[in-house]
Order: sequence, then C-alpha cells, then structure tokens
Amino acid sequence: MKSKTIQILQEYFGYSEFKRGQESIIDEILSGNDVVGIMPTGAGKSLCFQIPALVLEGTAIVISPLISLMKDQVDTLNEMGIKAAFINSSLNTQEFRSITAKAQQGDYKLLYIAPERLETESFWGLLSQLDISLIAVDEAHCISEWGHDFRPSYTKIAEMIARLPKRPVVAALTATATIQVKQDIIRLLKLKKPYVQITGFDRENLYFSVEKPRKKFDFLLKYIKKNITNTGIVYCSTRKTVESVCKQLNENGISATRYHAGLTDEERIANQEAFIFDKAQVIVATNAFGMGIDKSNTRYVVHYNMPKTMENYYQEAGRSGRDGERAECILLFSAADIITNKLLIENSGNNVDRTNEYKKLQEMVDYCNTDSCLRKYILSYFGEDDSPNECGNCGSCNGNVESTDITTEAQKILSCIKRTNERFGSGIITDVLKGSGTEKLRTLGFDKLTTFGIMKEYSKETIKEIIAYLIAENFIDVKGDKYPILALNLKAYGLLKGETELCIKRVIIKETPKAKKSEHKVSNDLFEKLRGLRRVIAEEHRVPPFIIFSDTTLKDMCAKLPLTGDNMLEVSGVGKFKLEKYGDRFIELIKEYAGNSI
Repeated sequence: MKSKTIQILQEYFGYSEFKRGQESIIDEILSGNDVVGIMPTGAGKSLCFQIPALVLEGTAIVISPLISLMKDQVDTLNEMGIKAAFINSSLNTQEFRSITAKAQQGDYKLLYIAPERLETESFWGLLSQLDISLIAVDEAHCISEWGHDFRPSYTKIAEMIARLPKRPVVAALTATATIQVKQDIIRLLKLKKPYVQITGFDRENLYFSVEKPRKKFDFLLKYIKKNITNTGIVYCSTRKTVESVCKQLNENGISATRYHAGLTDEERIANQEAFIFDKAQVIVATNAFGMGIDKSNTRYVVHYNMPKTMENYYQEAGRSGRDGERAECILLFSAADIITNKLLIENSGNNVDRTNEYKKLQEMVDYCNTDSCLRKYILSYFGEDDSPNECGNCGSCNGNVESTDITTEAQKILSCIKRTNERFGSGIITDVLKGSGTEKLRTLGFDKLTTFGIMKEYSKETIKEIIAYLIAENFIDVKGDKYPILALNLKAYGLLKGETELCIKRVIIKETPKAKKSEHKVSNDLFEKLRGLRRVIAEEHRVPPFIIFSDTTLKDMCAKLPLTGDNMLEVSGVGKFKLEKYGDRFIELIKEYAGNSI
C-alpha cells in the first residue's frame, strides 16, 4: 500500500516524499482508523485525505467551512486530473442537479460540501445513495466553542455519520487547537479511538514581530513600499478602519482592495479574486476574510489592530508563507486596541463567557508586551512547552530589551483617575496629566487639580501607552456601556501606597535580520519571466496563478533549469499531469533563457 501512496504522491502532486506526519495519518486512514491531525498551515493537511480518497473505492466527503476553500481545492484537483466537485450555495439549480447526478453515478473521488448542507433534510437523500469511502472534516476546530470561528452546523456532523448505512473512516484536521479544543473534536465528532497526530504548531519560515509605532499608517505605508513586489494582507478590527486604511493606501499609489461583511457578496468575491489572481497587491480586511484562502505566495500579514485571542492571531498570521518561503507576521500594537477589545467583550451577548474572553485577551496583551521569544510564547500557548527559549527569527530574539521602572508614572496616572472621581476615559485623563489648556478642562475645574500638568514632559502617546499597560496588568478597570470609563481597583491602591513596583518592557529594534539564503541561487530575471508565463496560462484557464505552479516550484525551476520532460519531473511540485499540460511552454522559456545566458 505504501508504494501505491508514494506513486500517487509523485504522479499527481509532483512530490518525491511526504512531509512530517502525512504518511502516518494516511496509513491510519487506509487501515480503517479514525484520525485527528493537528498540523500547522502549509504542512499539507489536504493531502492526508486526498491521497486516501484516490486509493479507496467510492467518494470521499470533505466538509469544509468556506466556499473559497472548496473552490480553490477543487480547481487544484481538477487541474491535476483528479475528479472533484463541490456543493454549496454558490451553485445554481442546474449546476446542483448536474453535480448530484454525477455524484450518484460515482463520478467523483472527492465531493466537498458546506456544513450547513447537513441542516437540510433533502440533502440526506443524496448522502444515503453514495458509496462513501471516508469523511474528512477540514478546519475541525470550528466544532468547538472554546476555539475560534465556531460554526454551529459542525455539530450536525456526528448525526450525519450516525445516520449513514455504513460508517466510514472519519478524519478531523485543523491547524490550531488547544488541548480543550482537541478534546472537543474527539468528543463532539464521536470519533472511535482515534489516532492523534500533532506535528507541532511551529512555522519556522514565519518571522514574528510586535511593533508600537506612534503613527500606524505611516509605518504600514513605509513597510508596504519596502516590500512593493510582494503581496500581503492587512487585518483591521473594524469595517471603518478597513475603509480608511484601504483608501489611504490607494491614495499613496498602492494597489489595495478591501474585504468586510458590510460589502455586497458580489464585491467581496470580486475583491477576493483580485487579490488571489495577483491583480491587487494588498487586501485590507476584517477577520471575515481569509479562512480557507489558499494563496501560497502571501509574503506578509500585518495586523493593524490587536486581535482578541491568540487563536485568531495565529490563524490569521499563518495565512502568510504557505509555500514554505520566508514571510513576515507583524502586529502593530497600541493602547487603544486593549480598550476597544475590553469594550467589545463587555457589550457582547449574554451567552458569552466573559471570564474566558478576558483571560484570552490578557494572554494576547502579554504577547504584545513580552520581552521573551515570541515564537516560544505562541508554541507554549498551544501546549508545546519544550520549545527553545530563543528562536533567532522573531522581533524579541533579534532585538535588545530593557525594562523601565514606571512606578512613579503609574502612581501619577492612578492619582489623576481618583481625583477626577473615576468618571472619565483615557482621553480626559491624558489631557489633565499633560496639562492641556482646553475649555472643557477649565469648565470641569480640572486645571486646579494637583495632577494637572504633572506629566507635561511626556507625549500624549506615551501617557496613553502607560494607561493601556495599567489596564492590561489589571491595575485599572474599564467600565461603561458606550464610553470606556477608567476606575481603580484593590490592586491599584496597592501600587498607589508603594506596596509594589511596576516595570514596562520596551524593545529596541535592531536592523531587520537578513533572510536565510536559499539552498540554490535563483535568477530573479528568470523567476519574473516564469511568473509572467504563469500569469498568462492562469488567465487562459481562469484559475489563480498559484494553482498552475507555486512560487516554490518556479524557484526550483530557476535552480535546476530543466530542459527536458524528465528534468522537469525532478522539479518539486511538478507531476505527470501538469507536465503534459504546461511543461512544454515552461521548458521552452527556460531553454530560451539558458541560450541567451551562454
């Protein structure tokens, strides 16, 4: 059986060996055992069910949460000569009938469905008529309320499995899952003594950093211009911020598009495709964008605002560097982000576990303030406590960190909050401490307070940063339904009395570390020519460029300069089907380049 799976891997997918964890998961599925696979983005989770689907008799049902994810995977499989289709709300009546008829005839090796289909009784008739080889639950963390992206329809999967005439093997796969989420996956899917494979959460090719710029947009614009040949995602916490950032980028000559739930379906799809097809350099989006987007050559993800949880952050940051090449994950941290997130928690529905939400937010804030290795912090959060103390590939490991004693400054701030009767937000408190001569402060009589102007030598940004840090460290409570009001607690009074000292960590950034050298010397000129050809072929076939060949495959062509079909099969990511379909055109271009280079 092993030789069969290797043969499929080479012939269809163009790889000579499996990545870590893939082969053992595939072997367990083919042996008839349920599996749980927790593998980082880019580790090749899809192959873990796609190869068994090709080996086994019948059709594999793949439950996938997003239309874009299904379309990309089905397009990729069809480009490889593998018969696959999807059923979701994007199909018209004629398309739906055609696909279901072919599915009943056993024409497909893989059939992707949206979990919401399981809530319609009419869909059960189709499932009962199929010869189902296995059920793959992609993005399996969606079944747990303790994770992120919870989808109620995922809870119907176990019922579906129980109603089938014959129970197939079930494979649950995800990139991020804490111990609690992993247990939920096993329990809620009712898996039978599953084989659990956790290959680790580390993405070695990703560079993590936390920046605290005074002017976020200026930092962002400078960064994007520095990386002008690369594509990236900018995540914002609100639709309003998305609109503002996207507009400013376009006004500064950057090809940017936007994505959030306030747009029409047509515009969201058009903007998403503009990014996927490399027609827009940057997509500015809320967290509504990205799940299941298989764009392998995204070189950076910038979080313009801090997410509420580490699960959300790592999932979104992990959308960069899916091809294994170096990519950057930058979080722009500011005081306002903490206050905004605390207000969002307070104003959320009654069914929300606020204690858990605050705990997750605090862990996110701690990440932004830590002076330790950022990668270790992330891995420890997901239960990998044995990771090295330094990774050498993050902002903390490549910077010098010093702690500044801010006990006196904190006492001044707390005293000011107390003297204004704990009735105002950080804006008014900052103005009083700064000694701003505004009409409002004079009307309130705050210009007569002993704390008025007591921190006039500090910038407003610095004062607000310390206030945010005090909120994060639970010295200050945030109250109020509409406007955030600062109030003291018992911990604050302890600091006021001098019972404790307080330090804040500041990072002194070193020069940006140079990217690790590739194993092979790659010609940028040839690489751009190959990208151009790929773009032309992609437009001809109406698929995203990365579905033709990934950037990693093009770079391997540059390194190996294949001049024959046999040579081309030695390139990573080139299988027989794609060789027959596109090989001649790429070989012709490489021959022309090689001839001109002699």
